[in-house]
Amino acid sequence: MQKQVTQQNGNVRPHLSPDEQMAVEIGAAIESVLFVSGRPLERAELRKLLDVDDTSLTLGLQTLQHDLEHHRRGIRLQRLGEQVQLVTAPEMARYVAALLGLPMTAKLTTAAMETLAVISYRQPVTRAQIEAVRGVNSDRALVSLIQHGLVAEVGRAQT
Repeated sequence: MQKQVTQQNGNVRPHLSPDEQMAVEIGAAIESVLFVSGRPLERAELRKLLDVDDTSLTLGLQTLQHDLEHHRRGIRLQRLGEQVQLVTAPEMARYVAALLGLPMTAKLTTAAMETLAVISYRQPVTRAQIEAVRGVNSDRALVSLIQHGLVAEVGRAQT
């Protein structure tokens, strides 16, 4: 059970056990190293850099991950196999896209996905051929695909 202590400035802060404090410090060190590296790091590399054992590293990673998610921070800790990296939080994608000048990705409708599949498989293909394969009008799906820059009209079929 955590005790609450009042600091001199009047803020209430939970008292951490020595093990919890160590996990917080290791988590902060992991966050700093990952931020500066700008790339995924292997767990073995982190253990060596921080001079900690595997159990301490795992506790530090868990603490950092919990803090980033629980406090709704703009970054997340991502683990893939033995690699660990900092990534932007998915809910912040629109802000990152705006900064980088990237268009936000839009989900395609089922009709647009079907139309894209037909075009990919049979290209070059005419509207009539797409509609013959799908069995329905594909105008809206084609407009959507063109607007998203996934397909382009390149000419007309010879008749």
